[in-house]
Formats: sequence, C-alpha cells, structure tokens
Amino acid sequence: MPTINDIAKKLGVSKSTVSKAFHDADDISETLRKKILETAVAMGYKKNRVRKDDPRKLCVLVQHLDWKDPAGFGHDVVLGFEQAAVLDGWEVEIPEISKEFQTQISYDAFMLSRSFQGAFALGFSLSDPWMEDFKTAGTPAVLHDNYIPQNPFVTYVGVNSEEGFDLAVSHLNRLGHTRIGYLGGDANSFIVRARFQAYLRAMERCRLPADQNLIGRSCFISECTSRHLPRLLNNGATAILCEHDQLANAVLVHCMELGVHVPKDVSIVGFDDTAFASCTTPPLTTIRQDQNALGRCGYYALTSLFHHTYISSLLLRAELIERRSTGPVQPGT
Repeated sequence: MPTINDIAKKLGVSKSTVSKAFHDADDISETLRKKILETAVAMGYKKNRVRKDDPRKLCVLVQHLDWKDPAGFGHDVVLGFEQAAVLDGWEVEIPEISKEFQTQISYDAFMLSRSFQGAFALGFSLSDPWMEDFKTAGTPAVLHDNYIPQNPFVTYVGVNSEEGFDLAVSHLNRLGHTRIGYLGGDANSFIVRARFQAYLRAMERCRLPADQNLIGRSCFISECTSRHLPRLLNNGATAILCEHDQLANAVLVHCMELGVHVPKDVSIVGFDDTAFASCTTPPLTTIRQDQNALGRCGYYALTSLFHHTYISSLLLRAELIERRSTGPVQPGT
C-alpha cells in the first residue's frame, strides 16, 4: 500500500504538505489540496488508523430528497441508519453535497479528505457526477435505489419493486380492474426505470394489456396530473398505479377538482406509504417501504463491505397497505 512518503515523492512536495492536505489545513491552497487527494486516490492510498481514539466516521450523502422534515421520505431512512451505526460506536455526519460540489472533487477524494470510511447515498439521480465515480470507487458505499454493476465496493439497497407492483396489480385485478394505468417520472433515475418496468411485468404476469394510452410519464407532477391524468381517464382507466405517494396524492386532489370520485370512478395506488398516506382524502392504498428498516439495512450492508462480504443488492419485502382509495369496478364500467 502506498504511503504518505510515496505521494510526496510523486508530487515533489514534503510529507508535511501531504499530511496537511489530508487534515484540511488552511495554509495550503485548495488547488494543491485537491491535487494531493486525487493523486492519493489514484495511487490506492488508504488511511491507516493507529490511534485508538481516532473517530470511526461514516456519512450519509443526500441528494434530491427531503430528510430533515419528519414527514419526508428520507427522514426515517437517515434515522434508521444513524441509530444502527451509533449503537456500534460510529460517528455519522450528513455533509452538504451539491451537484456543483461533485464536479469539483471525486467521491473517493472527498471521503479521504474527511476521514469517512464509508457512505450511505440517498436520492442520487443518474445525472449526478458521483454516480460515475461510484462505478470505480474504492471507498465502500451503499446506494439507496441505485444499482452499480461490477464494483464490489458498492451495494444497492431498496424495496423489491417487482414484488410491490405484483401485489398492487393482483389486488386491483381481484377487484375487477383490467384497465390499469400508470403515472410516473422520466427516466433520469434508476428507480424510476425499475418501477416502470416492474409495472409492465406485473401486468404481463396477470395477463393484462399494458395499453400505451394508459401510461403517462413526466418529471413534473403537475404535468402528470394536468395532462396525463385526464388522458388516462378519457381512455377508460379504472385504476391508476402511481410511482410514489406524492404523485398519488396530487392525483387524488386533481380527481376531486375534476369531479371524479375515488374509488367509485377510479382506484388509485401509491408507492412508499409515507407519513401522510393515511391522511389523504380518501386514505391512500399504497406499497409500503419500511423507511427505518431501509436505513438499518443500509448500515448492515455497509459493514458487510468492511468485512469483505460483497453484497450486490439487498431488497426488503414489499407490503401492500389497503386503504379506501381502491375499490371494485362499478357495473357497466
């Protein structure tokens, strides 16, 4: 394994300068610090902790996801991870990570600069710069709802979307629905793609047609409700699966504005079982993700990587929560 001395010789600087870069000292330039960090990563350098009082540090990296609001999806995921990690004696930090920041320093260099030994990454889209870094990262990372093939140091944690949509489509089919539509986001996310494909396969397994006239996809919730929802209803959808609960709630509200009764005229199913799902009008039938358990699984998967158990994917079981937004098809529909 390369040493600080090897890095210093490679760059033609002193060992103390390299050490300062690792400890974020303010008497070297930011340009030099980044150069040292990136060189250390390229050489395969890893910090050796020899002092027993050195902190054991993990981080949670959050993008495009509300985790500070207790009602937000990410809140309990982060909490579950923190609870499991702290019990094992780890410090957990949640640094601010913007898209612009990711273009300025690589994932491995950032982790080295902050002495983080592993990360749990939430809410990353396929366009985030570090998604490319994760493909070759040497610092262990667990990604929620993102899958990186072939890198043994990166694990995918989530809920089984295939199982979830099978449960939802089967539930609707038992209620007499055959014209089951889908509303979801664009393709700039692994999980968006995965859930759409899970819907298509669930329809196929139930031997139901996935009519393109009953499918609407947009990165904007407003476009799904104002443009695609009326089209699906006009084309005879008696039930609609929504990619997530926020979209499903917006659909419920827009149906009310249109004078469309849920579930008499159309049944609605969400995904996530977020905190507000039981309080919508009517209460939302949804595919549950146990957010706290997801966070705990993120921690368990990360510690498995530390012990050279290279998990590809860790998927929790899905659970259908039946509430009053789904009902039987009305006679003559």
